[in-house]
Amino acid sequence: MNQYKNNDTVGIAAQATEDVVPKEVIREGMLIFILAAIQFTHMMDFVIMMPLGPQLMRVFDISPREFGLLVSAYTFSAAVAGFVSALFIDRFDRKYALLALYLGFIIGTLGCAIAPSFSLLLLARVVAGGFGGVLGALVLAVIGDAIPEHRRGAATGRVMAAFSVASIAGIPIGLYLASEMSWHAPFYLLVGLSLIVLLAAVRFLPTMRGHLTNGVPGNPLHTLKEILKKRNLQWAMALTVTLTMAGFLVVPFISPYMVANVGFTERDLSYIYLFGGLATVFTSQWAGRLADKHGKHRVFKIAALLSIIPILIITNLPPVEHVTALMVTTVFFIFFGARFVPAMSLMTSSVEPKLRGSFMSINSSVQQLGAGIAAFVSGLIVQEAANGTLIHYNWVGVMACVVTLVAIWVVRYIKAVG
Repeated sequence: MNQYKNNDTVGIAAQATEDVVPKEVIREGMLIFILAAIQFTHMMDFVIMMPLGPQLMRVFDISPREFGLLVSAYTFSAAVAGFVSALFIDRFDRKYALLALYLGFIIGTLGCAIAPSFSLLLLARVVAGGFGGVLGALVLAVIGDAIPEHRRGAATGRVMAAFSVASIAGIPIGLYLASEMSWHAPFYLLVGLSLIVLLAAVRFLPTMRGHLTNGVPGNPLHTLKEILKKRNLQWAMALTVTLTMAGFLVVPFISPYMVANVGFTERDLSYIYLFGGLATVFTSQWAGRLADKHGKHRVFKIAALLSIIPILIITNLPPVEHVTALMVTTVFFIFFGARFVPAMSLMTSSVEPKLRGSFMSINSSVQQLGAGIAAFVSGLIVQEAANGTLIHYNWVGVMACVVTLVAIWVVRYIKAVG
């Protein structure tokens, strides 16, 4: 009798394990996969502009300053949209807000694909940035809502690895299409991929309304006021702007500098993003797991300090063998991603769920504003010499190192609350 009873107990336990644990794992895995796919297309749309820089500067006959404006237009638009969306984004089901923003992003990207001139491309970048910037913030808000804090670093690392995948596959393919066809081709490819992801998101994303239970009622300006008066969130936004500026002072002009000063061809640029992406697809996830295990603050500080070395090297790089240059750029991207993952995980944990969507929108606004200012300032500092080389890029590198040290000082004041 006891034997049968024990067998029944084991059977029930096994059935419970089959019915509950795998389904939860599958649901979480599918959610992260779709979020990573959305992040992949969003990040590819943003980062493809940098390696296309030399071609766009040649085709449209524009200066480094105008190219800097082309990059910053996306980020300034995203900053404004993030601020506006913060007033109401937490009042909607996360799924339907995500789908609406993604559709707008696809329309903006299609505008980039068909733009016949610099001015219309600039306008299309404004539209894409308005939707894409808020989209990235909402992806992080969903992670904060759906993933427990003790696994949030790893989940953030997997989603942020989409940047690496975009570098490994998307950017080299995009550069190949641009060199063989035209600069329009990568955007057409991106529109097609985004439509496929949109259909998958419609089918598989669950409704997400848990944040509405304790939502802040009344005037949406009260939500904004509640966010802005919290000291912890002020420090989180300070980290966002310093970390973003430290990166985007340098990143927009890596490709033009490699072509003009180091000796790369436009087709060679794909190797920078291929090797950088291959490395960071692993290191970003390791950074997330290390952040969960050893503390997000500690991992961020170490990665940020180490990132200063490749920043100084890459902005002072003379003509060297391609292998040497690729080693430098790969190390740069490794630490660029390794500091970003624990920082983003800290930010999603710094705010309670009822304010998370609104805060992440404002934080995205601050992030995009910082990126736009950095790209614009970098475009003002970097100049083209009479022989076609770029000068004063080393000044940008020094500025980026100083801002990185400020970010390290800021991060110690941020606390996890939810």
